[in-house]
Amino acid sequence: MKLGEKIRYLREVEGSLRGLDRPMTQQEMVKSIRQELRKSISQSYLSQIESGARPHMTQSSRALLARFFKVHPGFLVDDPEGYHTELTSDLRTTEGQLDVWLLQGSERFISDPEVSDVLIKAAREKDTRRGLLLLGAILDTPDLAERLLEALRPELVARGNHRRISRGQEDHGRAAKAEGRRIR
Repeated sequence: MKLGEKIRYLREVEGSLRGLDRPMTQQEMVKSIRQELRKSISQSYLSQIESGARPHMTQSSRALLARFFKVHPGFLVDDPEGYHTELTSDLRTTEGQLDVWLLQGSERFISDPEVSDVLIKAAREKDTRRGLLLLGAILDTPDLAERLLEALRPELVARGNHRRISRGQEDHGRAAKAEGRRIR
């Protein structure tokens, strides 16, 4: 993927994150960078990068855009000729690999906006790896995910489409039914 394509893609993701239901425009990006980061970049510079007229950015521009999009600065370069996303290089950081993987996943699940948005949020997290390890710990702790969902997203519990019965709960349910039959 070329640098310009990555910037266009990140503008699209940013627009989705900000609830615009469309890609963020270059001008909106310039304004947001000025307001949020107190730095400036010109719309014409962004246009040149996206069109390929300017194939490389300065280090300061790369750092600024990486900070704005909350991606690793190493993501904001052209992928080498023959590069495939399935292959990973020892030179790339684990954090950067996770972020790219999550962003690609968000694109694949664009038809499910909630899942897509969560993947984008995970990629934008400062320490993505730690966030994923936390998620693993939550899922490993019996009933913790259910209790957290009830506290943080009660509307999902009300819809009833989130619950997945674990093997242990299923066995416990069968045992309780069998016990109930014996008592009668």
